[in-house]
Amino acid sequence: YAAAEGSDALVIVTEWDAFRALDLTRIKNSLKAPVLVDLRNIYPPAELERAGLQYTGVGKPSRD
Repeated sequence: YAAAEGSDALVIVTEWDAFRALDLTRIKNSLKAPVLVDLRNIYPPAELERAGLQYTGVGKPSRD
């Protein structure tokens, strides 16, 4: 959570269990902009979007 505080975006680059159960609302409120990039695809896009985060995943089609 300290890494997210005041950051422009959060990038997840690991599959460690500690990152699979983040408080997404807390993350959103900590970031300058609600941007999360999930390079390991550990979160379902719908879950991140429900939390108000702009989601980008690798190897997944764009939802535009």
